[in-house]
Amino acid sequence: MSATTLAVAPSININTSGLHSPSSSIVIIVALTILSIAPSVLVLLTGFTRVFIVLGLTRNALGLQNTPPNQVLAGIALFISLLVMAPVLSQVNHVAIQPYIHGTENATQAIKAGEVPVKTWMLKQTRKSELEMFATDQHDKYSNPDTLPMTVVVPAFALSEVQTAFTIGFVIFIPFVVIDLVVASILMSMGMFMLPPTLISLPFKILLFVLVDGWALVVHSLLLSFH
Repeated sequence: MSATTLAVAPSININTSGLHSPSSSIVIIVALTILSIAPSVLVLLTGFTRVFIVLGLTRNALGLQNTPPNQVLAGIALFISLLVMAPVLSQVNHVAIQPYIHGTENATQAIKAGEVPVKTWMLKQTRKSELEMFATDQHDKYSNPDTLPMTVVVPAFALSEVQTAFTIGFVIFIPFVVIDLVVASILMSMGMFMLPPTLISLPFKILLFVLVDGWALVVHSLLLSFH
């Protein structure tokens, strides 16, 4: 057989180093999916709801309708929520996101691993009565809250956040209601029935709020409420 008729088998080298890590397209799809559900996650799984409601109630207690505007309150609430959730997000990144990106865990394992720190934080902020109500409705045992599914923890957490926000808002309203009552009594004693008391009390409430550094006190109280 001639040497020219010999078929040389081509050498094939297969690189298997990246078979277990997700491709860039999958990572992009996951990122887009997370961005699409980010508003719901922000409202239902973080402290955003509590912070935004308290800031809104503070604005109403002052008697201001659109100052500061909702965009400003939402921005403040967003960054306060990120500050509060920073340790939890760091833990989720360590136990779920990074292992999935490096291919040591699949998507199911990463979701289960990332769910643990988030659920632990939510359970610390959730009232026992709300957990019992939703667990009983779903016929789940309440002996160990850590075993409850997210379908029970999430609505219980959201309801607890609203309840806590209204409790804080009630405390904030008290001094401003006192100012309104004092101003209304003074105007009635002077016979000025046609002058709206809120028109006179508004500058005094703003002055009091500025003198005591009210926004800083409210934010500080919110941060303490999460601990």
